[in-house]
Amino acid sequence: MISNLLAGTGEFTIFIGKTLACFPSLGKRRREFLIQFKRIGYDSLFLIALTAAFTGLVTALQAVYQSKGYIPMNLLSVLIGKSTMIELAPVLTALVLTGKVGASLAAEIGTMRVSEQIDALQSMNINPYQFLYMPRVAAGIIAFPLITIFANAVGILCAWYFSWLRYGIHYYTFFNNMRSYFEPSDLWGGLLKSLVFGFIITGFACFHGDRCFGGAEGVGRATTQTVVYSAVAILVMDFMVAWVLFGAM
Repeated sequence: MISNLLAGTGEFTIFIGKTLACFPSLGKRRREFLIQFKRIGYDSLFLIALTAAFTGLVTALQAVYQSKGYIPMNLLSVLIGKSTMIELAPVLTALVLTGKVGASLAAEIGTMRVSEQIDALQSMNINPYQFLYMPRVAAGIIAFPLITIFANAVGILCAWYFSWLRYGIHYYTFFNNMRSYFEPSDLWGGLLKSLVFGFIITGFACFHGDRCFGGAEGVGRATTQTVVYSAVAILVMDFMVAWVLFGAM
């Protein structure tokens, strides 16, 4: 078990190293990059908006329930804003996109591997790391922070709307208190997490897709491994990044 884990870690490290080495040639593959950026970012906006909206609603509801009698009602926006920007928006966005983006990329590349399309590219002297993997990983690294900003906005707006309807908190009170206690690290910490998550999801998807074998069953196995390993890695890296950013405070 341990030996397989170490071997897999080594293979993934080599794979990612070769992919990152192709980043200087991103300009040559800008068309593929833009296609993947649209798939990862724009095509996911509705799903993320729906997720962020209900996350904001339940955050406002739970904030009132858990802090009742401890925190003044007009300071709830501080709790909602910080928890959304630091934790909820980046993590929930990443977990949702693991199933959408990670599974899709793994299935696509896995199908290309088992149908020998990647072998055909190599026979034509086309580097798959530069042509296939690098644009997808680069698109994930750039798109995930932008999607997280969108999720922050939707979640916080929905949290205020619920607070106004249910508890009568005026928008000026809500957002002015949030601004008064805002720290730049709240936003940048969440965006750094989302960047790491985007790298993890697209990297795992490309890696497991490239290692796919065994026909349709192998494609399903690669897709499952991508989703499971990415979800676990997101939770682990969430703690590690949070410890680096906030652990010494």
